[in-house]
Amino acid sequence: MATVTYDEASRFYPGSDIPAVDRLSIDVADAEFLVLVGPSGSGKSTALRMLAGLEDVDEGRIRIGERDVTSLPPRDRDIAMVFQSYALYPHMTVAQNMGFALEQAKVPKDQRAKRIRDAAKILDIEPFLDRKPKALSGGQRQRVAMGRAIVREPQVFLMDEPLSNLDAKLRVSTRSQIAALQKRLAVTTVYVTHDQVEAMTMGDRVAVLRDGMLQQCATPLELYQRPANAFVAGFIGSPAMNIREFPVVDGKARIGEVDLPLSREEVQALARDGGDRVLLGFRPESVDLVSRGEGFAVEVRLVEELGADAYLHGKIVGAEHAEADVADIVTRVDPARTPGIGSIVYLRVRPGKEHAFSPKTGLRLG
Repeated sequence: MATVTYDEASRFYPGSDIPAVDRLSIDVADAEFLVLVGPSGSGKSTALRMLAGLEDVDEGRIRIGERDVTSLPPRDRDIAMVFQSYALYPHMTVAQNMGFALEQAKVPKDQRAKRIRDAAKILDIEPFLDRKPKALSGGQRQRVAMGRAIVREPQVFLMDEPLSNLDAKLRVSTRSQIAALQKRLAVTTVYVTHDQVEAMTMGDRVAVLRDGMLQQCATPLELYQRPANAFVAGFIGSPAMNIREFPVVDGKARIGEVDLPLSREEVQALARDGGDRVLLGFRPESVDLVSRGEGFAVEVRLVEELGADAYLHGKIVGAEHAEADVADIVTRVDPARTPGIGSIVYLRVRPGKEHAFSPKTGLRLG
């Protein structure tokens, strides 16, 4: 097995002065499952392809274990990649597809057969070894693509949105299978996805990228509870965190007609920032419905009823610069007691559940 190191690695595409990946530095531990996540164009797939040797590294270095692989061709990096498309040979059987790379590497036939059988057993595709890809479902084809990577016994698995071609229900079941499989094989894995739910449920750590730059790399729980900046706060979590700018009066954020106390550290950091406004965030599940006078007023614009949960979308009454027709807050409510559209409710953020960010830099305060 092996570690993976991005050491100030950058990639510039021809004709562009702006890097697609900008000085990326991440250390991936042996047997760790690291997920690269971010919106479209964030550089996550480029970063993966740099590790695979499919994209040049224009600045910095990349190491696998103790080897500097920056300039090595893909075949010499001891990696196996699973792509978004299954890329199976239609004229070959499942077994032939899985063993093709081994055959090219001159692995003896008996060893090939054993590796194929072992991988097929792990992936529960033994009954399909003699079938052609056209006779398989999308989920089965993806498992064959996984099997093709497993039989190579690489130091590192690279996966580029392998579940994006599956339907929603199959994605949920397959992502749990991949996570369990990675733990069983204990192979260092770098996984790319744009789906933050997928990232949070699969990764030991998650690296959030934006415009080619690393925003934060941490465990899923740390990303959720202590996002490093407003972008991470808004990107991680579903529904997204409520993030709005409010004035600060006497060390408190004024939300509508109610003041929310900020911590001493947050007030001090805000003073150093030289501002009298704060970018305040709070998650939908961190807000309670309260009586009048105990919280800020919200006009209900929409209620989403999802069975076990319900989400209220509303507009803060009296908030500065509030657009009349825009719902600017989302909160989770009891599905058995949902308020009516057009009604006024009162909300209170639970103590200590607010997240304060600088309006100038977006960085976490305190």
